[in-house]
Amino acid sequence: MGAAGPHQLTHIKISLYHYPVSANLPVADLFQSLADPSRVRILALLRSMELSVGELAQVLGQSQPRVSRHVRILADAGLVDRHKEGSWVFLALTADPRRQAVFDLIDEWLDSTSRDVIAADAVRLAAVRADRAEAAARYFSAQAEVWDSIRSLHVAESAVEQAVEKALGDRPIGRLLDIGTGTGRMIELLGADAAQAIGIDRSSEMLRLARVKLEAAGIRSSLRQADMYALPLADGSADSVVIHQVLHYALAPANAVAEAARVLRPGGRLLVVDFAAHEREDLRIRDAHQRLGFTDEAMAAWFRAAGLEPDLIEHLTGGELTVTLWRGVRQDLLERKAA
Repeated sequence: MGAAGPHQLTHIKISLYHYPVSANLPVADLFQSLADPSRVRILALLRSMELSVGELAQVLGQSQPRVSRHVRILADAGLVDRHKEGSWVFLALTADPRRQAVFDLIDEWLDSTSRDVIAADAVRLAAVRADRAEAAARYFSAQAEVWDSIRSLHVAESAVEQAVEKALGDRPIGRLLDIGTGTGRMIELLGADAAQAIGIDRSSEMLRLARVKLEAAGIRSSLRQADMYALPLADGSADSVVIHQVLHYALAPANAVAEAARVLRPGGRLLVVDFAAHEREDLRIRDAHQRLGFTDEAMAAWFRAAGLEPDLIEHLTGGELTVTLWRGVRQDLLERKAA
């Protein structure tokens, strides 16, 4: 091929200048999302804890619609996750590990004036924490009598928790999911050893109480309002799942076990802690228990139907009610076919 003539060189030069300069660049959207002081302040606050839109508005001294607009921009940029909890919308930083690079950049370039603003926000955030703690204390006080009456029927909670730690402590917990987290006690117990801790509960009041307890314990977690029959997690996304004193409230416990098994990776483990079968009919009437405990045979059948192989059953006696731990391991699909 011969050398290009003048006309050809001109054509090449023109084609370079006609590169589509308006092409969509997602990375530009990321930096554009930070081009507002309020959005930088929101990210700084969410580094400390999950917050509702209303709580952010309180700290920032802005209207909720305005804060919602900022949050939407951050969410579109992939920096913030939103989840609805009753009439509230809670916000958390995304799990994307690349977000740390954004925070490193902000920290590196943070000037003294900006630090002062963020420090003032942190002071107002303390007031939000205090409001949460007060609301949680009121709710706990109202419910404590019911919980204490049930606890008095079985072995001490300390013995149950020791058995839970033993059942899951023989190998890394990995990504932990606590279904029906309630006050967050299982995350408080196991979360420090987990790569990530996620709590699911239908009660927004319980989740607010859990946030206060876990914040006080210094345990980072992600709490979501959701149903045990429709978990907001992908297939095979959890290493360890706990259902602690929840199944006796379930109308369809087999379905709850199957849904828990769905989110387990192959080799992942489900631990169910609940009452063995009993005759306390008053618990059904007084405390809304749907099931009067469970037999080992029924639980094993539900495990196997969900692709779990039962590998631990432990009965804890010492009261009118027996507490049982049932553990099952998620089988690989090929192993299940071979079996």
